[in-house]
Amino acid sequence: MCPRLNLLTLLLSLIYLLCAILLAAYAASTLVLVALYLYHRKNPKTDIPAPPARWPTVVVQLPIYNEANVVRRLIDAVAAMDYPRDRLSIQVLDDSTDHTSGLVQARVEHYRAAGLDIQHLRRPDRRGFKAGALAYGLENSQAEVIAVFDADFIPPVDFLRQTVPYIVADPQVGIVQARWGHLNARENLLTRAQALAIDTHFAIEQFARSSARLPLSFGGSAGIWRRACVEDAGGWRDDTLTEDLDLSYRAQICGWRCVFLPHVEVPGEIPPQVAAYKRQQARWAKGTTQCLIAHGPRLFRSRMGFVPALMGLAHLCQYLMQPCVLMLLVLTLPLMLSGGLRQLNLSFLGVMGIVPLVAFTLGQQALYTNWPARMLILPLVVFLSAGVTFNNTAAVLAALSGQPNEFRRTPKFGAHQWQSSRYALLADWTVLGELGVTLYATLGAFVALKQRNVAALSFFVFYALAAGAMAVSTLVDARRITRWAPDKRQRTRAGFMDR
Repeated sequence: MCPRLNLLTLLLSLIYLLCAILLAAYAASTLVLVALYLYHRKNPKTDIPAPPARWPTVVVQLPIYNEANVVRRLIDAVAAMDYPRDRLSIQVLDDSTDHTSGLVQARVEHYRAAGLDIQHLRRPDRRGFKAGALAYGLENSQAEVIAVFDADFIPPVDFLRQTVPYIVADPQVGIVQARWGHLNARENLLTRAQALAIDTHFAIEQFARSSARLPLSFGGSAGIWRRACVEDAGGWRDDTLTEDLDLSYRAQICGWRCVFLPHVEVPGEIPPQVAAYKRQQARWAKGTTQCLIAHGPRLFRSRMGFVPALMGLAHLCQYLMQPCVLMLLVLTLPLMLSGGLRQLNLSFLGVMGIVPLVAFTLGQQALYTNWPARMLILPLVVFLSAGVTFNNTAAVLAALSGQPNEFRRTPKFGAHQWQSSRYALLADWTVLGELGVTLYATLGAFVALKQRNVAALSFFVFYALAAGAMAVSTLVDARRITRWAPDKRQRTRAGFMDR
């Protein structure tokens, strides 16, 4: 064999091995969280604080942008909260450019006439997007505690009475995060799969991190902040697409604690459309990677300790795993053709791949009595996470290359049919990438079949099906939208330009 070819095979093998090791390391961090969950589940802390003698002033901030389908429901739920009226104020931070503003104004006037301290705040521009809106609202309030809800959430009446005591009881607690529930988990297979993944994140990961006092994230909604914590950490910033994760890590690096309350559930809407799900995932992937770049090194210079810093780093690296998977997919074919794959023993990856499945199972077991029936959707969850690999890899690379931010919101549809909504999204360029992955994986499957490499064949077939299904589903959804739309060009503008 040509020495140059041998050198190339060695280089590709080293890259392949590095990606495999990174995936195994991340799976190991998940295994740690599973072990912590099991330990703290058997040794629960019951230090639920008593109601405070003096309830602090609270401002509830509702950042919205073109949310006509859900905004009335949100305002009504917040207005019904059981909290001392002389200690409560509400800010509807409205950046809308459509008729949402009229709906907001009507509800605000209604509740203001009833004696509620509620404001409809509009900025001259959308600078900073959600982070800018939250910062603008904070400038117009002196409240000691800030609650934040996205437009698609419905907080329970006693939300503040359940969460605020944790901030009053412990001066080191700066953030309290509730568990996300689901308003539309049964809408379709996509929402069912997402619900299982969200349940795992909160019931297992967030619970374990909070119980072991490891860094965890504020989810952007269904939580409260101590004002002093926000100000000490530097306030809301718009230099990442995940302003919630950014501020929560800055706060914890400064020494503030974040507490997760699994018993406080706040239901929210899950994206029922494939394109909307992909957009949400891309925003989270890019924003989390931006936070990794900004805060990864700072974790080890903070006072939180080496192990918490290491677990925080693993948390911020979570979306880097998808470029690693895609790289493995790309490299497997040339290594098969060159014979280099035979030199790599990666059987340990199969063992580590079981860890997420265990976490998914425990998450359902923790929350539902009928968890065995719910686990029937697990294969689709695995399939979905594989199908979104190209979409998320593109977002991670955008973060690593320093591409400018463009906040592309996830549309909410409420009780309306999403196919006929002006907020529904058409397909974007990532469909081409998914089709490319499908073709490449199909080619790899034929080579693996010819070489009788069962492991590689299974790998290629799985990703060919996953990427192909993601692309086809996106295109089918787009076709359903254009069939509902009276004017295809108008629908295209709504789909591609709604930000």
